Amino acid sequence: MINALTRVPPAQNEPILSYAPGAPERAVLQSTLQRMASERLDIPLIIGGKEVRTGKTDEVRMPHKHSHVLATLHEANAGHVEQAIQNALSVKDAWSQMPFQERAAIFLRAAELLATRYRPLLNASTMLGQSKTAHQAEIDAACEAIDFLRFNVAFAEQLLSQQPLSAPQTWNLTDYRPLDGFVFAVAPFNFTSIALNLCTAPALMGNVVLFKPASTAAYSAWFVMELLREAGLPDGVINFLPGDGPTIGNVALTSPHLGGIHFTGSTPTFQGMWRTVGENIQRYKQYPRLVGETGGKDFIFAHASAADDVDALATAIVRGGYEYQGQKCSAASRVYIPESIWPKLKPRLQEFISELRMGDVTDFRNFMGAVIDEKSFKKVSSYIELAKAGGAEASIVAGGDADRSEGWFVKPTLVQLTNPRHRIMQEEIFAPLVGVHVYPDARFEETLRECDQAATYALTGAVFARDRKAIATASRELRHAAGNFYINDKPTGAVVGQQPFGGSRASGTNDKAGSMLNLVRWTSPRTIKETFVPPTRVPYPFMQG
Repeated sequence: MINALTRVPPAQNEPILSYAPGAPERAVLQSTLQRMASERLDIPLIIGGKEVRTGKTDEVRMPHKHSHVLATLHEANAGHVEQAIQNALSVKDAWSQMPFQERAAIFLRAAELLATRYRPLLNASTMLGQSKTAHQAEIDAACEAIDFLRFNVAFAEQLLSQQPLSAPQTWNLTDYRPLDGFVFAVAPFNFTSIALNLCTAPALMGNVVLFKPASTAAYSAWFVMELLREAGLPDGVINFLPGDGPTIGNVALTSPHLGGIHFTGSTPTFQGMWRTVGENIQRYKQYPRLVGETGGKDFIFAHASAADDVDALATAIVRGGYEYQGQKCSAASRVYIPESIWPKLKPRLQEFISELRMGDVTDFRNFMGAVIDEKSFKKVSSYIELAKAGGAEASIVAGGDADRSEGWFVKPTLVQLTNPRHRIMQEEIFAPLVGVHVYPDARFEETLRECDQAATYALTGAVFARDRKAIATASRELRHAAGNFYINDKPTGAVVGQQPFGGSRASGTNDKAGSMLNLVRWTSPRTIKETFVPPTRVPYPFMQG
C-alpha cells in the first residue's frame, strides 16, 4: 500500500522493427525459428496456475509444412471447464480488490518483456504456427500486442478518473467494479495480439477469465500464457483451456456465473453463442456482456478521380487483399473500379500479383505463407472452382491455382465479376481471393449504394479518390458499411490508440478493441454518494406556515 495518487507511464506505439538484412533482430529471429522448429512442445491446460495434461490430444502443425508437428496439444473436457470456473471464482475477490496500479504494473511489465526477451519467441511461434511472414508477425505478435498492453492501462486510468460532480456537503464517486462471475474469452487463429487482448483487457479491469485459444493458434497462445505468468499474473486469473469449441462452450455459456463473452471469430459462431445465452437467460446471476468482433466482407471503392493514383490503388488492393493470405478480419475482398480506370489498373494488378513470392515463411523473401489449415484450403479452392465455372459472369484475372502437397498454399487470386451480387462479392472467404466489379463511371452513387447493401457485414472499407466531393459522397453513402473507414489507403492495418477497431451489422458489436469503449464493457459501475452533513429534521422549508 502506498500513499500516492499515481499516474501510469504515457502510452506510445511500439516501433516496428525491419528485419532487413544485417539488422540484429533478423539474426535473433532466424536463430529462434531454427531452434523452435527443431523442438516439439507438449502444451497442457492451465487451471488455477497448475498445468493439466488430459491425455486427449491434438497436433499443432505448420500450415506451410503440414507434415511438421510443432506441438502436442492437450484438450479440455467439460469437467476441466467446470474446474476452471471454480478456480477463477475462488481468486476473484483477491484479484478485483488489488489496487489498480498493482494490476496495471503486471501488464506493463508484460509489455516490456514482450518488447525485449519475448519478442523473438512470440514472433517465431506466430510465424511457425500461423504461417505469418516476419513483418506480419512483428506488427501483430510484437507491436500490436505491446500496444494493447500499454494503451489499455492508459485508457483504464482515464476511465477510472471519470468521476461525477459533487454538490455542496456531498462527495459523489463512481466505483468501476468488475462484472459478476467470469469472462469467457474466445480467440481466433489469425492474430496473436487479439488472443492476448481478449483475455487481458477484462483481467485488467479486475475480472477473472476463461481463455479458449484457437487450436490452430495454440502454439503462440502458449507463449502468451508464459509471458503473463512471468510478468506476475496471479494463478487463476486467466485460465488456459484449449480444446473443442462446443465442449468448452457448452459448459461456459450455460454456467450461472457467466459474466461476459469477449469473442473474435466467425459470425455464425458468435450468433450461436448469442443464441445460447438467450436460451439460458434465466440461469444467469446477471445479464452477460456480449462483446464480439466477427466476420467481414471488406471493400475498396475507387472513384474516377483516382485515375492518376493507379499505383497507389493497385498497392492497396494487393497489400490489403493478400497480406497474410487474406486472413485478416479487415482484408480487402471486394473491389469496385470505374470503367475509365480499369484498362490501366488491370495490367498493373496482374504485374504486382505475379511478383508476389509464396512459400515457407522462414524464407524472408516470401510475401505470403499458407492458409491456416485443410478446411480453409478446401473452402477457398471451392470458390476458385466457382469462378472458373462462372462463364461470362466471372473471369480469373490473376492466380487461380492451389497446391496442398507440402503446405496449404493458394496463389493470390483476382476474379472479375460482372454481377455485383455474385457470391464472391458477398460471402466471407477469408483467403487470398479478391473479387472486382467494374462499374460505369456515371453510376458512381448507385454503385456506392450497391456496395453498402451487397454484404451483411460492416467491418472495414476504403475509398480512393482525389475529388473531395466524391470522398464526401462515399463517406455519406457508406457511413454504416464500415466501422473502420479509410480514405486513400488500404482497409487493413489499424493501430491501437490511432484507429480503434470494430464494426457493426454482422461484423460484431463494434466495441472498439484498443479503446476505452472496450474497457468500460468489462465494468459494472457503482455510484456512491456520501453526505457530510445529513439533515436532522423531517419537514421541508415549503411546509412552514
